[in-house]
Amino acid sequence: MKLGFSANAYKRFDLLTTMDTLQEIGFDGLEILCDIPHAYPPDLTPARRQEIKARAENNGLKICNLNAFMLYALGDCWRPSYIEKEASERRKRINHTLSCIDLAAEWGVPHLSIEPGGPLDGAKEDWALDVFEEAIHELAEHAEKKGVTVMIEPEPELLIETSAQFLKFMERISSPWIGLNFDIGHFYCAGEDPVQLISQLAAYTKHYHLEDIANSRIHHHLVPGEGVIDFRAVLNEIAKTNYEGFITIELYPYEEDPVPATKKAFDYISPILQELARTKTAINGSR
Repeated sequence: MKLGFSANAYKRFDLLTTMDTLQEIGFDGLEILCDIPHAYPPDLTPARRQEIKARAENNGLKICNLNAFMLYALGDCWRPSYIEKEASERRKRINHTLSCIDLAAEWGVPHLSIEPGGPLDGAKEDWALDVFEEAIHELAEHAEKKGVTVMIEPEPELLIETSAQFLKFMERISSPWIGLNFDIGHFYCAGEDPVQLISQLAAYTKHYHLEDIANSRIHHHLVPGEGVIDFRAVLNEIAKTNYEGFITIELYPYEEDPVPATKKAFDYISPILQELARTKTAINGSR
């Protein structure tokens, strides 16, 4: 497993400067925000796209995921969503995601994460699930052509919050190009034990988000070590699934002063990953 960091904590910084900072701290990868001010597709000239890709390569950073969840360029974090009452508003979110799939393919990024439908805002759940399914089918077709996986990320107070809701929705979807962005804290906030879900959801999981959460289960991302998540148990359970992708720390609430939080998170999680790697090497060596 490799350690990444989500650049959405650095919205007050230029993306290239953010890359330099993450490389200096020691991260293996970064998740890029496909929104203002970093990499909103309509704003990216060909030269800027190449500049971002080259800086990541020069810094030895893997672009481990594209965050297509937030959309402040057109509204806010969740809106326009895939389940807006107006079809024209739903189309804005779908078109944005299609553009993000294209960007992922151009940069060689294997997947991107999206919101799980969006806020219901008074809509009936059955209707919302139907229109979200329609959107996912369209996205899956384009994702297959581009070789990019679209990952649904369950979140509290949105259409899909829990593991059961995700699994039920996936019964509607046959495409292997639709997967799960497993956010540890989100499932905890939804009243679940993420440790117990890891093996259950492993077949769908293509990427992990990591953050701490307070005992209250209120959805507010904390630096690892400042809440109640048992990260050693979480990461150990992920290791048991033979997952070899990125664990990406997401700390967007710290955008006013992200560097101290970033360093603290790295210093907390990195030793656990190193310990797990040493254990795996020792086990393999004894066989």
